Order: sequence, then C-alpha cells, then structure tokens
Amino acid sequence: MSAKIHEVRLKSRPIALPTAENFELVETSLPAPGAGEVLVRNLWMSVDPYMRGRMYDRPSYVPPFQLGEALQGGAIGRVEQSNHPDFKPGDLVESMLGWRDAFVAPSAALQKLPAENVPPQAYLGVLGMPGLTAYAGLQRIGEPKPGDTVFVSGAAGAVGSVVCQIAKLRACKVVASAGSDEKLNWLKSVGVDAGVNYKTCGNLLEAVRAAAPNGIDIYFDNVGGEHLEVALEVARPFARFVECGMISAYNAAEPPPGPRNLMYIVGKNIKMQGFIVAFHFDMRDQFRAEMTQWIKDGKIKWEETVENGIASAPKAFLNLFAGANTGKMLVKLA
Repeated sequence: MSAKIHEVRLKSRPIALPTAENFELVETSLPAPGAGEVLVRNLWMSVDPYMRGRMYDRPSYVPPFQLGEALQGGAIGRVEQSNHPDFKPGDLVESMLGWRDAFVAPSAALQKLPAENVPPQAYLGVLGMPGLTAYAGLQRIGEPKPGDTVFVSGAAGAVGSVVCQIAKLRACKVVASAGSDEKLNWLKSVGVDAGVNYKTCGNLLEAVRAAAPNGIDIYFDNVGGEHLEVALEVARPFARFVECGMISAYNAAEPPPGPRNLMYIVGKNIKMQGFIVAFHFDMRDQFRAEMTQWIKDGKIKWEETVENGIASAPKAFLNLFAGANTGKMLVKLA
C-alpha cells in the first residue's frame, strides 16, 4: 500500500521578494521502493539563499525549480526500507530531496553519514555545503595569510560565521558585518575582532574604516550592493575578493546599479572571483577531515535557527531574506 506524505511545491514564480502564496503544501502518495531503491523519512531539511535563483525560469548553473513540482534541497533522513545492500533501515543519509516528509529514490541519490559524534543536522551546515563553501572560498580564492585583515558580510549566517572562525584559525584579523547587536555579540564570542551593525551604524563606510583602520586584505562577500562598494573603498593593494553571494540583489525587480568605484580593481590590483561550491568538491574530503577535527577540539562553534514541520518550510525560507536567522536556517521534520 502506498503511504501518504506531504511536500512543498512551487505554485508560482516570485516577482521580487517571494511570498507564502508562491508555495503550496500538497498531500501525495509515496510508492513502495522498487529494485535498488530506498525509502527515506526526512528528519531535517535545509533552506538556503541560492534557492531563490532556482525560482526564476532562466538558465543558470543549476536547473530552475519547476512549477507544480516539489522543491529540492539538502536533507538528512533515516532509511525505513531498503532494496539495496549498501543501505539498511536506521541508516542516516544525506540527499538533495528536502521539502518533503519522505521519498523513494535510487541508492545513487543518497550518501550515508559518517559515524562521527556530531548532530546529524550539522551535515546541512558546518559540515555540509555551507561549511565547504566557507572553507573552499576562503582557502582557495582568499588565500589567507597570518596577519591579513578579513572583512565578512552576512557574517552571522551559515557560511559567514564559518568563514570568520576559519580566518581566525589562520591567524587573521576578522571584521564582521551583521544586522543586529545580538548577532555581533555571538560572533565576538567565537573570536571576531570587530563588528559592524549595518542597520544601525549610520554610515557603513565610516564604520568599516573604523573597524579596519589599515584596510582589508580579503573580502568574503555574501551581500553585494553597498557592502561591496565599501569593501572596494577600504581594500589594500592586492586584496582578494571572494564573491560567494549577493543576497541584497536576489529579490530585486530590476538589476541594481553596480559599484561606482569598480575601477579600484585595476588601481589596487584586486583579485575578484565568483565561485560556486559545486566546482570545489575536490576539497570535500580535506574539508571534512579538518573541520571534524576542529569541532572535536572545540575550535569551531555554530548556531542554528529551527522551524518545525514541513508546513513551516516556506516561512523558514522567507525568513532568510528578513535576516531572521543566526547561523544555519533549518526545518525539523520529525
């Protein structure tokens, strides 16, 4: 007999900022697993800013979400039934089949979690895609050296907070920008040297200059917009700009104007490189080994913001754009 589950589908394509009306919660039937297939009950799912780009119907590095179909994203689940020898009931697995209670999929769509003494949802955050994004972007593109000053925008998010801590482990000075004093207090508790509340500081350029009076050597960009313009202004010669995301523009109805001081790239010999984490999976084993040891040694800490139940997934996603999360935004499904 097929089981009933719930999944969240894209009902309509958002214009500018998404709303709850762009999503729908649907009850559907789950077939029994066939040969080589596995039935998984999801425990946790991730919502991430990059998902906004998949809601546009346009070519990109990942195909767009389809109207009337369940959305996709990182999830951690438990195997309930298995017709494949590599998986047995009770195994914890990672997949890209979030936004639903449960699913049946071929074994190739699953990755068994390592038997490490960490919460399973950490593989959606500090030990998952956000952690690897921070690690690969900072290490490979930022090339941190002891004594460098690193400026991180969106610093209290899942990626930014890991960037800050890795930069400190690499003996750098870290300046963080976040949207509340509570977020900055948490960042300072994990070693950040100076913080800027971009919502209350008044003049962002003056605030960053005060926090980094000698300029910056690395800018890890999660925000774009005014933050990028400020970073160009305070960059030292041969600075490296790690262009991870520009969340300030994700919901813009019209393309926002570019930085007025982009010419500094030439005069200051700045390296500016965008990157997608999927092109750096060759670093995953190195990342997980080093990050797991840092966690065991108490050198990396993280925060989670959790919504409960599949019906709350759209709310969790929308809250990303309201800055309502500290650390990783997650939905607990079971």
